Amino acid sequence: MLRVFAVAGLSLTLLAACSPGADKAASADPNAGLDSEILAWRTDLEASHPTCAAKVEGKGCQDFQVMCKGLQEISADETAKGVASKVVAAMTFASRNPDGSTGKSGSAFAVFTKANGAWARAESPPVNMRTCAPL
Repeated sequence: MLRVFAVAGLSLTLLAACSPGADKAASADPNAGLDSEILAWRTDLEASHPTCAAKVEGKGCQDFQVMCKGLQEISADETAKGVASKVVAAMTFASRNPDGSTGKSGSAFAVFTKANGAWARAESPPVNMRTCAPL
């Protein structure tokens, strides 16, 4: 019986020892936090994009879909300024009609740049919706 507890205790100790390494790997990911930034972008589009201007039951748009995300090349100048990641993304959505049906389609494009641990977003020219390559 004592052996079972010893083995269980040792297993938990080993598991705990592995966990900090997993946290370090996640924090070393240059794209960590990007999903949260894309959700914030979606919220901003809902509030300010012309396609979403008319609100139905408090919502202006529906069917938000990220069509692509593509890593962008980081220049030496950007690296010197602390840029660790640069990603372009394309999102589609549609307005809502008063009867609940889908209305006018819309799209938006943004470049997300992570520098010194913080993300910034800027509008981007349109990109290919499948590859995120410039048009």
